[in-house]
Amino acid sequence: MALPQPKQFEPLPDHKKLPSITRLAGRGISDLSFLEKSLLFAELSRAAYFNRDIAGQLAEEVGLPEVRFYDRDGAQAYIFGGDEDAVVCCRGTEPHEWNDIRADINALTDAAETIGRVHRGFKREVDDLWPRLEQALVSNERTLWFTGHSLGGAMTAICAGRCYLSHIRSNPEAVFTFGAPRVGDKRYVNHVDLPYYRWVNNNDIVPRVPPRWMGYRHSGAEIYLNRRGRISSVSGLFKARDRWWGFVRTLRRWRIDHFSDHLMSEYLRAIRIAVEQEETGGTPKALLRLLEKAASRARPTAPSPAATAPAAPAPTPATDDAGLPHQTTPSTGQQKV
Repeated sequence: MALPQPKQFEPLPDHKKLPSITRLAGRGISDLSFLEKSLLFAELSRAAYFNRDIAGQLAEEVGLPEVRFYDRDGAQAYIFGGDEDAVVCCRGTEPHEWNDIRADINALTDAAETIGRVHRGFKREVDDLWPRLEQALVSNERTLWFTGHSLGGAMTAICAGRCYLSHIRSNPEAVFTFGAPRVGDKRYVNHVDLPYYRWVNNNDIVPRVPPRWMGYRHSGAEIYLNRRGRISSVSGLFKARDRWWGFVRTLRRWRIDHFSDHLMSEYLRAIRIAVEQEETGGTPKALLRLLEKAASRARPTAPSPAATAPAAPAPTPATDDAGLPHQTTPSTGQQKV
């Protein structure tokens, strides 16, 4: 049986019909509101599904005219750049690409031992691209952001973790993902401490894999979209009930929202509405609660006297092929690639 053909995305939207804040217009990404950033990264994550010419057209429209494209064995990523910012955007899943399907299937059974456990299928996709991405990022002096949808979200999270734990001097400012799966276990999540915002659309099935019973955990703050496409701070039984009614509603339309909720176009639609509402009525209260909760978790605790005492400089640790600290080769001290 032949694999299904890739989903046909609707044409690129006329930029005049988009909310004006999707264009930087001389500003840096840091100057945007949280929702404005989310919309910008959602547009770029969607652009990553297109070829370099079309993706470059959209990136230039939003104010990131520098476009670098990386492709090896089906693993693909862009670096979009402007005067102040650089955005690493990994491409997500398309059904006709076997590498993507293989990586997603491996999510059920495979993991790699590093600092904690990292999903090996996702890591292998990053391994294909990392030497060239690393070369580009080593000299970067702009504010660095990471984004992606689906498998692209998992890949970009691993890339950001490698930057955070490596010799690359421009640490990630933040990671924004849309419908991304779990990447590692609790030890890994706790070790790679990055500002990380995960958009999850109602019954999207992908953020539920790899399963929790295998030890995988999400990191960062979840921005949940309820069955009506609105940002919601519900959790536990209230979230389960919302997902149930979302599932019932889509059954009446003869479709299964576990898959339709995963479409990047659905994320874009919801975030655009939220941005338009923010322009007229302010930031949604549910989002403010979620961001306050995330900020409270990220607030550093006061260091102990022992922690502030000067210490002898330690050698820079080598890393394993996942980009995580590992044993140093005695003869060279170089990273194992």
